[in-house]
Amino acid sequence: MLQDTMRPLVLIPVLAMLLSGCGGMGAFGSGVGAAATAPLDDLNLRREHIPTVLLQAEANPYDLRNLDQCSTIGAEIARLDEALGPDTDEPPAPDGSTLGERAGDAASEAALGAIRDAATDFIPGRSWIRRLSGAEQHSRHVQAAIQAGRMRRAFLKGVGMNRNCAPPAAPAWFRPRGRSQR
Repeated sequence: MLQDTMRPLVLIPVLAMLLSGCGGMGAFGSGVGAAATAPLDDLNLRREHIPTVLLQAEANPYDLRNLDQCSTIGAEIARLDEALGPDTDEPPAPDGSTLGERAGDAASEAALGAIRDAATDFIPGRSWIRRLSGAEQHSRHVQAAIQAGRMRRAFLKGVGMNRNCAPPAAPAWFRPRGRSQR
């Protein structure tokens, strides 16, 4: 039984050595610390930061104060994009990576997931500890803020379309009719 739980822990350094020749090793090395300290999140000793723009979206997702021009709508959407990443209507940016580099990155992510799982598996009653420490509540708050930010971004792009604004104040596929409002 103990041998079965130790097997993934032995495979992690071996996988790390295999990845050392890949371009993904830099990302792997920087992610090991975060994966190994994942129990700090469970104990609520380390918290994920919620950007201010997401907290504002959570408080009032339909607020249109000072958003009377396409440029201000676009600026607010840019702030949300910075916190959330690109919207689903945006094509992925070409990163110029090769198939081998993408495979190395995927292997790095798998190894980091294994380290994170191994580190958190050592906590008995993890779900209860997360509830009692407040980590579960904070995790739900982070997810709610992300959802509110996505909802606000979609709302603002709809407002931008209604006002005949060009992207980024509207979805990437939208083409303004006639002259776009500024």
